[in-house]
Amino acid sequence: QVQLVESGGGLVQAGGSLRLSCAASVSIFTASGLGWYRQAPGKQRELVARITTRNIDYLDSVKGRFTISTDNAQNTVYLQMNSLKPEDTAVYYCRLTIKYVNDYWGRGTQVTVSS
Repeated sequence: QVQLVESGGGLVQAGGSLRLSCAASVSIFTASGLGWYRQAPGKQRELVARITTRNIDYLDSVKGRFTISTDNAQNTVYLQMNSLKPEDTAVYYCRLTIKYVNDYWGRGTQVTVSS
């Protein structure tokens, strides 16, 4: 059973930083996709940042502020978030894709940015 556990969320003032972590119970070395998504109240879940075998993608509104990275030895995916804005407030979810078809999600971590 694949498990993903997010951590690092919290309350921060606008302009501040947070680093989210997603620890996987399996090796992420051969994952076909690793990503962070977020869902704000009343809105659809959206892609924030994603690493695939081909490239790294970011939501336009977070480019230059957020960075996704991995530590394969720790089976952990990170999302460094700088210059946070109130509109970044959401529950952030980690997603792991194996062999392009098997998707796994974490339970999410709340990020709240105050103005």
